[in-house]
Amino acid sequence: MTSIRRLSTIFKTGPGGLLAFPNGERWLLLALIAEVFLFSLIAPRFLVWTNLIEVLRFSVELGLLSIALTPVLITGGIDLSVGSTLGLTTVAVGIAWNEYHLSFAGVVLVGLVVGCLCGALNAFLVAWLRRPALIVTLGTFTLYRGIAEGITHGAASYTGYPNTFLSLGQGYFWKVVPVQLPILIAAAVFYYVLLHRSVIGRGLYAIGLNTPGALHAGIPVRNYLLLIYMLAGVVSGLAGIILVAHLGLAKSDLGTGYELGAITAVVLGGTSVFGGRGTLFGSLVGLVFLSVLQNGMHLLALPSELTGVFTGVLLISIVGFERLRATRSHRTTRQEGDVATSRIVRRKQIAVWGAAAAAIAILAAASPILYSRLSARAGGLASQGLNPHRLKIAVMPKAKGDPYFMSARAGAEEAAREVQAELIWDGPTSLDAAQQNEQVENWIAMHVDAIVVAVANRGSISTVLRKARRLGIAVLTWDSDADPDARDYFLNQATPEGIADTLTNEAERLLPRGGQFAIITGPLSAENQNEWIACIKRQLAVRHSLLTLATVRPSDDDRDKAFIETQNILKVLPEVKLIMDISAPAVPGSAEAVLQSGRQNVDVIGLSLPTICKPYIHGGPVQSIVLWNTRDLGYLTVYAGWLDAQHKIEALQTSLSVGRLGKLSVRGSEIVLGAPLIINKANIDTLDF
Repeated sequence: MTSIRRLSTIFKTGPGGLLAFPNGERWLLLALIAEVFLFSLIAPRFLVWTNLIEVLRFSVELGLLSIALTPVLITGGIDLSVGSTLGLTTVAVGIAWNEYHLSFAGVVLVGLVVGCLCGALNAFLVAWLRRPALIVTLGTFTLYRGIAEGITHGAASYTGYPNTFLSLGQGYFWKVVPVQLPILIAAAVFYYVLLHRSVIGRGLYAIGLNTPGALHAGIPVRNYLLLIYMLAGVVSGLAGIILVAHLGLAKSDLGTGYELGAITAVVLGGTSVFGGRGTLFGSLVGLVFLSVLQNGMHLLALPSELTGVFTGVLLISIVGFERLRATRSHRTTRQEGDVATSRIVRRKQIAVWGAAAAAIAILAAASPILYSRLSARAGGLASQGLNPHRLKIAVMPKAKGDPYFMSARAGAEEAAREVQAELIWDGPTSLDAAQQNEQVENWIAMHVDAIVVAVANRGSISTVLRKARRLGIAVLTWDSDADPDARDYFLNQATPEGIADTLTNEAERLLPRGGQFAIITGPLSAENQNEWIACIKRQLAVRHSLLTLATVRPSDDDRDKAFIETQNILKVLPEVKLIMDISAPAVPGSAEAVLQSGRQNVDVIGLSLPTICKPYIHGGPVQSIVLWNTRDLGYLTVYAGWLDAQHKIEALQTSLSVGRLGKLSVRGSEIVLGAPLIINKANIDTLDF
């Protein structure tokens, strides 16, 4: 009887027999049920057991952070550093394995210790020195990420982990249950006991409701805060270990944005941002709500940005409601007493969760329309009289916002219309290996016919591409390659030697007497660009001895960063007479920096698009750019994927007929688009890509 009474205090029964959770969690639960029902109707292969398991598997890392943040928010605090702690942990794990060759247990211990130290610093500053949690964790958010980037120079990544370690993030028990899922369940049970079945938990609620009152009541506020911030660091470290095992990659920018996702899940689950209210159950329901939303939208092949937009709207709405609720509650308490307050709060909760459910319904109802329009734009739909069983070709750029990949998309859409295939074009908005992995996993769940990826990190994505191949999906890479055994073919825009020859020849033409030049690349971790640089260095040693490479600087495929790097080069290295950019956005950035410097004796060349370089070629410092036809490359991604999905590319053949491109050379497992094109004043006006 005692156990039943205790349970009844948590799961009270309200009017009509519905469970009346303390903070309106039942309305979120109903919204989740509605969300699952609607996606099961409109999203292909959503209500399949394997897909639902994948939803849980992708929720583990974010789920651990959400669990750890629940008691932190209940006390009225916040921890913005959990994502950065996770990122720093991944770097520590990578170094422990790759450089110190520690055992499996040693690597895990290093990750947990790093997480504990990060949490200890937060705990000391917030609990012991009584500094505001928002300011403290905002500072450590930057500090931990900065340390990770400093150790790796923002470029190094660590791969090559043993299968025993990778199974922690990629393995399954009995080929069904993800290995990391029991870890999430164990963490949830531990925090449930801590928060809802212990004296410490009651003390945490008291701290959130009234910290001075908790102090006067004899509650050890400092010790309790030390505990929960320390635990948040340890759990973040654990999430980092699992993420490395999941991706097969450790990199300084892993975990970016995870703190926002975790806070959103906790607040969506009914935890008050002002403290004193919330449950672990609500946080977990909020987590599943967001995970299902993201998975359903991916299965509908809707742009990934919509998930962020919808999540942001929900978060802003809930925080706004929370302030309104607090204001009305205070006013009503003064005027009419606690009974009326309870009634108003209940109505407000019903309204907000009803609105959330309505929003899901509207989104789900609109999804087929938006989906139809996007697919029609990419390659036509069955409603237009095409084959309803057309192949699905999923193409991923490195970054959707990059002008280079935006121009390639036009060719991909052209090929999709020609072969009557359904094109799915999606990927991260910036260079993010983790998002690429997640997107490929979603495409595997969709059972697409072909996956074509511009690889951001070879070591990370090769594992999931191998999984796709094992399941019978045609896998190709373009722009940059994965491990050869992870794909069928690499669609090579040009050989590294051809790119290096063309660029160094242009440099020698502009500097006939020799001199210094600088290279501005994309990210320092871009493997294809690093291969081009290596070929350029070999060319300098063999054929262009009068040319001297002064420095190589990163732009991260960002025009503004290229502008800053070029300014620094012109100031620090005045002997440099030529800037060679091998990133499309970098060329106009460098050109603008040279223009503003007034240096007439500095030229700019590189790999870029004619449409964004035309003003600088006609009236600026850009003498020439080198590129292949990006529209043709985009065309090749879909056409080759379409052929490969039908097993129409034979082994050992040396040429391949690719639609309007004609016959292309096949070198082993590489399909080569052709030689680079030199673009200058003479021909730039004839090019529209």
